[in-house]
Amino acid sequence: MSERATSRSGAAGPAPAAPGPEQLRNVVLVGPSGSGKTTLTESLALAAGALTRAGRVGEGSTVSDHEEIEHQQQRSVRLSLVPVEWRGVKINLLDPPGHADFAGELRAGLHAADAAVFVVSAMDFLDDADSTGPSSPTMALWRECAAAGLPRAVAVTHMDAARADFDQVLTACRQAFGDGRPDSVQPMDLPVRADGRVRGTVELISGETHGAAEPLPVTGPAREQLVEAIAGEDDELMERYLGGEALDEGALTAGLRGAVGHDTIHPVLPVTEDGTGAVDLLDLIVDTFPDPTGRPLPEPLDRRPEGAGPGSPLAAQVVQNTGDPYVGRLSLVRVLAGTLLPDLAVLVTGAQGRTEERVAGLTSPFGKLQRAVPQAQTGDLACVGKLTARVGDTLCDPAAPLVLPRWELPEPLLPVAVRARSRSDEDKLAQALARLTAEDPTVRVEQNPDTHQLVLWCTGEAHAGVLLHRLAEQHGVQVDREDHQVALRQTFGAAATGHGRLVKQSGGHGQYAICELRVEPLPAGGGFEFVDKVVGGAVPRHYIPSVEKGVRAQLEHGVGDGFPLVDLRVTLLDGKAHSVDSSDAAFQTAGAMALKDAAAQTPLRLLEPVAEVGVLVPDEFLGGVFNDLSVRRGRVLGTEPAGPGRSLLRAEVPELELSRYAVELRSLTHGTGSFTRSPLRYEPMPPALAAKAAGTGEKAAR
Repeated sequence: MSERATSRSGAAGPAPAAPGPEQLRNVVLVGPSGSGKTTLTESLALAAGALTRAGRVGEGSTVSDHEEIEHQQQRSVRLSLVPVEWRGVKINLLDPPGHADFAGELRAGLHAADAAVFVVSAMDFLDDADSTGPSSPTMALWRECAAAGLPRAVAVTHMDAARADFDQVLTACRQAFGDGRPDSVQPMDLPVRADGRVRGTVELISGETHGAAEPLPVTGPAREQLVEAIAGEDDELMERYLGGEALDEGALTAGLRGAVGHDTIHPVLPVTEDGTGAVDLLDLIVDTFPDPTGRPLPEPLDRRPEGAGPGSPLAAQVVQNTGDPYVGRLSLVRVLAGTLLPDLAVLVTGAQGRTEERVAGLTSPFGKLQRAVPQAQTGDLACVGKLTARVGDTLCDPAAPLVLPRWELPEPLLPVAVRARSRSDEDKLAQALARLTAEDPTVRVEQNPDTHQLVLWCTGEAHAGVLLHRLAEQHGVQVDREDHQVALRQTFGAAATGHGRLVKQSGGHGQYAICELRVEPLPAGGGFEFVDKVVGGAVPRHYIPSVEKGVRAQLEHGVGDGFPLVDLRVTLLDGKAHSVDSSDAAFQTAGAMALKDAAAQTPLRLLEPVAEVGVLVPDEFLGGVFNDLSVRRGRVLGTEPAGPGRSLLRAEVPELELSRYAVELRSLTHGTGSFTRSPLRYEPMPPALAAKAAGTGEKAAR
């Protein structure tokens, strides 16, 4: 945490603690970049007394954004945890990034939470905005929450803007989030305006006002609609309501808690940058959001006969890894069963197998600040230092081992080729990359054996920028970006014969090997075949494998342009040997020379890799994506429905056209498109492109 954040923090005392899981709420705040999510987190922390003054994103003084790169980019790039206490309940506020490049952090936050506050900005719904409904990125985030099965409330931020219209936002949210049931999106509060600005709120259930000035809005119709929606989700309440009974605040709150827990009602509240509405949102979280005991247990935990209470065997999962300059790696852990204690022996299970480790100590984070805690009970979140566990790994009782299912992470599809700037940087690079991949599971490091490039596979340019910044600032490693190269191949355009002659007999032990080869192209994917048709012992039997070995080595290195040769049948026709000067090395060299000679007798065809691509887009962008793939020399195989208003387009596209597709597809679809890719085959490249690429390959080979 920055010094400014620490100086205004009320978190210098002990971390909040809950008597039991029923007094816990794990809440993730979800919204697109610029929606005011981090500012809302500050307002909630201030209202709960965890801060003495709210920070500002523009000043770099918020609790959630404490990395230098976050201050530079003016947005969150990492999941942050801010625990507060409200009315005797501990609320773990999880603030993930809203940018699409950091969807891995978002999904970690969704996995750690039991409910979500979905943040939308009233500024996105103005009459002169690009759209009067939620943006495409906003809808993509809403679907992420739905896929995670989280109950959701909606917080409408920037209500203090002069032209913000809560009714207009509510109507748009009902159409977008109602899933065919507009009455499932219900306001809990109405804003109170005075002098053209929001000065307070009035609660519809209780009728209480907060910071409000006259005149109060008319709440009768809105309250009646809310009461009817709550009663409609509970048979007993509906019977009482239809019988003419006036439902009291306690009955309505209990009914709303059930409806929110079953994800059948999404409450909506207005909030402002100065904190108006924050108290109402905290009350809503405590009164209606589910505690950890209401969350379905994942397999195989749900089959435990002893259940998943604080006294059951430990089962916890690593949500996030971060690097700390003082204690090393810090692992944020969600406890799903049992109690996590300091100095406890745990079994770490995951993709790398099983290791038994000991919990060095437990802390509760408040942004960057770490506070020691005596334990982490069922449902709670805490940090453990110096574990070797990766994100998604399980911590469990060694006497009751299990492996919890991992959540799906976004596939990194943007290749960024880098080269160490100096020898000193090169010496430190491998260790720095190992630490980066341990902290960020959405980056993949590849040392390409064909192009000899070091490639960082990222989720987008913003993600790449953060990785390079962390390499430089946290690990002291400077790297330079270079153009990403695609591994090309070559094959023979027609059959040809080559002659390899190695004769050196100028005194002493010489070298003597002569061989004649015929090289023929095979169908695509045919690989390599070596055929021996030598007659009369012209090449001794024990030197024939040497010829094949030399040919194979030359195939890998290529000829001329430096691209490997594939899909060939090489037939050894004839040759000569010397009883003294012939050797294994000599026939390897002669075999390679014969292959190069054959290549000089026929045109070579340049082959490029083709990938099978699946593009998932909203229907409104389908035409644009189709045309874009055609420009990229793609062959569209067809489309199929992929849910309401979305389609999956399948195509075969040359990989040369996909290097920047992760960025360009996002731009084309306003951040809503995604794609998958898998290697398919190699195909001949168009002559004009082949001539250009061949020159590049020849230069690289030199």
